[in-house]
Amino acid sequence: MKKRIALMGMHLEANAFAPVSTEADFRSAGYYVGEEITNDLAQANPRTAAELSGFITEMDDQGIAWQPVPILITGSEPGGPVDHAFFERTMAEMRFHLKAALPLDGVFFSAHGAMTSTDTTDPDGALFEMVRDVIGQDTPLIATLDLHANISDRMVEKTDILVAYITNPHVDQRERAAEAANLMVEMFDGMKPEAVFIRVPMVSPPVTLLSARGPYADLINYGQERKNNAIANVSLLAGFAYGNTPENGLSVIVTGRDDRSSAKALAQDIAQRAWDSREQFAISLTSIPEAVAQAKACGEDAGLPAVIMADCADNPGGGGRGNTPHILRALMESDVQSCYAGIFYDKALAAEAHELGLGAQFSAVLNRTSENEFSERFEFDAEVVGLHDGVCVGTLGIYAGRTVDLGPSVHLKIGGIDLIVVSRRKQCGDPEFFRMFGLKMEDARSVLVKSRGHFRAGFLPWFSPEQVIEVDAPGLTSNIFANFSFDGYKRPIYPLDKDMDWEVPTG
Repeated sequence: MKKRIALMGMHLEANAFAPVSTEADFRSAGYYVGEEITNDLAQANPRTAAELSGFITEMDDQGIAWQPVPILITGSEPGGPVDHAFFERTMAEMRFHLKAALPLDGVFFSAHGAMTSTDTTDPDGALFEMVRDVIGQDTPLIATLDLHANISDRMVEKTDILVAYITNPHVDQRERAAEAANLMVEMFDGMKPEAVFIRVPMVSPPVTLLSARGPYADLINYGQERKNNAIANVSLLAGFAYGNTPENGLSVIVTGRDDRSSAKALAQDIAQRAWDSREQFAISLTSIPEAVAQAKACGEDAGLPAVIMADCADNPGGGGRGNTPHILRALMESDVQSCYAGIFYDKALAAEAHELGLGAQFSAVLNRTSENEFSERFEFDAEVVGLHDGVCVGTLGIYAGRTVDLGPSVHLKIGGIDLIVVSRRKQCGDPEFFRMFGLKMEDARSVLVKSRGHFRAGFLPWFSPEQVIEVDAPGLTSNIFANFSFDGYKRPIYPLDKDMDWEVPTG
């Protein structure tokens, strides 16, 4: 008899300091119910979360008789807390379709794990609890999470296994979903997972959380190297600092195979190592004038290696608006040449450029209606040199193989700068966002990206880590924690309380 496995999910990385994420934000990014999910997944380049494709492919490869039961999947670009009324309606719709799908043999849930709402700091836990209420205690419930998830006790208690990404930039969504599929098959065969969860009271600037090198990479590698017959999964989630919740912290989740003692020992070991390394999560950012000086030098001397500047403080992938002008303005004032800049989010500016048409020269206004103090109004002379509907297929990094819709988009020429403006907010993680206008990376002497880290995977063929400049600019995702009033954390917490003491729990 075929195993019936429900597929469902809801994704949001919520920044407490960003504007509320609305129903329109979710529906614009994608809201799929029932067969709409499987129809999308049947496309060559789906729009839905990559985890779903990874899970289905692995289940098919397992060779067992199974049937996917699509429920509901939705998500939004990272932003502020989700409107709670919309969240409750979505959860109710999930519950309705899940109950209608019974009986089920398992549930695969694709989540981010750092969602908050305008009413609660733990919507993810509420979703998992709802699923558990519907399916009962004996049906496997396995969820995948972003490694920036803020983990609550309820999230761990209501699921059987939580599987977090192990790469940052995130390029292993399919692999982690495949791992979830394998673990579900193990549960069908009788394996009983034993999860141990320890929250280490430390939050780290996002730029310090790369998985290729640095203290976080060392911890992730240490945990992965210790998976064995007794240890089914090791997930190390650094959390999302801007969530500003009591659940913030570095979460260690070790899941044993019928073996809690081994899982507990390893979780305690990793937690202690994380705490001991806390001072290594230090930032080293470059000022705007220094970054611009390097870009200008590259534009004037072809013998210098090109550079890519990350506007970490205005990262749409963390709730940034993707439209702050601080670095762009400095580049223009310094007359930097052979520079690409993108992708800037301004629906009104993109629409105006489309209306004016190719070749139009006009006074462009960025942020004519400001969303926040950082999205300053900025006016400049520009020429429309490219127009696009904004629909493309990602080629590298986090968007590889997925259909991305940036909305009506425009290529503006501003002196020596090629500026890309889009109608839908998105992190600049893929060179395709420039290439769709005919811009080749090898022709750029400097590139400004609205991104914190995912650009590293997408632009790696042209820019090595040594060519990356992380710029210190104003914005909703600044890595300078002193710029924020974190009033939601459970205190004490490092580094806000630098002299605090903490011991790994022994219970």
